[in-house]
Amino acid sequence: MKKTFQTLQDLAACVGQEVAVSDWITITQAQVDQFAEATGDHQWIHVDVERAKAGPFGGPIAHGFLTLSLLPRFYETSFEVIESRMGVNYGLNRVRFMTPVPVGGRLRGRMKLLSCEPIDGEGVQMVWETTIELEGAPKPACVAESVVRRFR
Repeated sequence: MKKTFQTLQDLAACVGQEVAVSDWITITQAQVDQFAEATGDHQWIHVDVERAKAGPFGGPIAHGFLTLSLLPRFYETSFEVIESRMGVNYGLNRVRFMTPVPVGGRLRGRMKLLSCEPIDGEGVQMVWETTIELEGAPKPACVAESVVRRFR
């Protein structure tokens, strides 16, 4: 269920807490193929379904950066700040890809707010630890520490 915060200050009060958990997203071969086209990464473990079946993962897997690129979707679908006109990605502090994501796998994000500091322009800079879970896997697919700026 999507959480709603009235102000950026309301969200800042959640530092140190898990703020939201997204819905599950199913990774499709069409998404993987589109990502390969967009990035030029056509490695066979992603796009050659028949060859990938005989490969180390037993089938095609999503690109790590495709998994990472879902961060904005996890944020957008799991919480909102009413009095915030926009947000921008500012960077990443740390990223680890721990478990391959098979095509057909389901992912969701668990967002923990690590810090929230005021910045010029009536905004805040937040650092989020997002754990991207792969349904049924003992370890996350990815853990990323992302830096996001939001403005009133």
